[in-house]
Amino acid sequence: MSTNFEKVKYYYDNGLWNIDRVKKAVAKGWITEEEYKEITGEDYQ
Repeated sequence: MSTNFEKVKYYYDNGLWNIDRVKKAVAKGWITEEEYKEITGEDYQ
């Protein structure tokens, strides 16, 4: 699990971040594409 996974998941689940912000977290290497899917329920594109 990435070090920022819980933080990103919390932000997304509580409406603080939208899906585009979570995509940026993948691009910056904060979370993996698999973690993106776990957080959002969608495949990373």
